[in-house]
Amino acid sequence: MADQLSKAEEYEKKAEKKLNGWGFFGSKYEDAADLFDKAANSFKLAKSWDKAGETYLRLASCHSKLESKHEAAQAYVDAAHCYKKTNINEAVNCLEHAVSLFCDIGRLSMAARYLKEIAELYESEQNIEQAVIYFEKSADFFQNEEVTTTANQCKQKVAQYAAQLEQYQKSIDIYEAIARQSINNNLLKYGVKGHLLNAGICELCKGDLVAINNALERYQELDPTFSGTREYRFLTDIASAIDEEDVAHFTTIVKEFDSMTPLDSWKTTLLLRVKEKLKAKELEEDDLT
Repeated sequence: MADQLSKAEEYEKKAEKKLNGWGFFGSKYEDAADLFDKAANSFKLAKSWDKAGETYLRLASCHSKLESKHEAAQAYVDAAHCYKKTNINEAVNCLEHAVSLFCDIGRLSMAARYLKEIAELYESEQNIEQAVIYFEKSADFFQNEEVTTTANQCKQKVAQYAAQLEQYQKSIDIYEAIARQSINNNLLKYGVKGHLLNAGICELCKGDLVAINNALERYQELDPTFSGTREYRFLTDIASAIDEEDVAHFTTIVKEFDSMTPLDSWKTTLLLRVKEKLKAKELEEDDLT
């Protein structure tokens, strides 16, 4: 590693010398770019991440001087991947520069990819609000490029986090839209019942029985096979338990469904919210009697 570090520093010195010396405008920046690239790679091998990131930024600057936007964007991406190890904010900043350059040259699928990466960085930091913003942006870009599967993955992330933030209607709209989009697609139609289940659980969280029953009717119209599924029966049984204000029945329904189709942590969290509301209502009723 010490060897790589000294190599990197040597390349960096040579690059600086090229920039500060005489020479034709183009060749000076091309030569410096080649040396900064070698320096950054050696800093990476030495696991000197901040220094590697900083050097990739110098490389991006050289490519910008040469008006090589694609190469500059790639250098910003390489810088971001180094900064990811030490400084998430700096990594996001570099990726935003890359996205802007990819947009300038019409590489929108690349822009979409790195918007998604920004979202995932915010997600790793538990910064849910910012993650949602960037998952939405990347979904729009992927949709425009007709990369439907990845667009839907990003939209589902938005729906998932919106529900966590109690923005239930936003989640419902997304899950229903994905279900509608998937119903006539042979590859995607098998996921429809899962999207409708997620939308239905968000409806349960809102606690409006009329809206829940309307949603169930809407889901049957969207997918006539839905009424024969375990997911549909689960939602109707839960709606009945809420209507009857029966916590014990609610708990039994959830346990039975979970034993056949294990519930993930997201569904469990939302169903616990529904149960807590139901419990509070039951206690209220007891206080009145």
